[in-house]
Amino acid sequence: MPHASGQVDVVVVNGGSSSGKTSLCRALQEALPGLWLTFGVDALVDALPGGGDSPRADITFAPDGTVSVGPDFTAGQDAWYAGLAAMAHHGARLVLDEVLLAGGAGQERVRRALDGLDVVWVGVRCDPDVAAAREAQRPDRTPGMARAQALSVHAGVRYDLEVDTTRRPTPDCAAEIAAALAARTAARG
Repeated sequence: MPHASGQVDVVVVNGGSSSGKTSLCRALQEALPGLWLTFGVDALVDALPGGGDSPRADITFAPDGTVSVGPDFTAGQDAWYAGLAAMAHHGARLVLDEVLLAGGAGQERVRRALDGLDVVWVGVRCDPDVAAAREAQRPDRTPGMARAQALSVHAGVRYDLEVDTTRRPTPDCAAEIAAALAARTAARG
């Protein structure tokens, strides 16, 4: 059952590794009114064979931090998006923690999957040097991934709102997004 007219159904948060997306998505859950569920691309990767480390996962994490995916991963990801869209069409409000490896082409895939829903697109920017320093503090990250993704995931992506987590606290970024969503809902309601 869709939400009342004017309410946002899905917030897609896109940014590179170690940009602060996951922390921002969790902060958004607290800042937005009502119940919001957060799902991230990391959950999809964790659900793959070997947690993404098996050749059957059809995703490769190169030593330089680049990530490549094959057709089996892409098919699984399309099914993932279809499932998330079904949840939103049935009334769940979602915050999606994304890394659009294909930039604008990836956005179009997600946009098609979320057709018929009110979606807000948020870009999370972070200086590549700062993201790389954060990455160095995280043992679960491939060195170089943050730098490789810091700019590329935004190429060709159109956003409703962008925040920069380089020096800005996560709660401030979440409050800005929540205020923008409230204004959008009020203008439409």
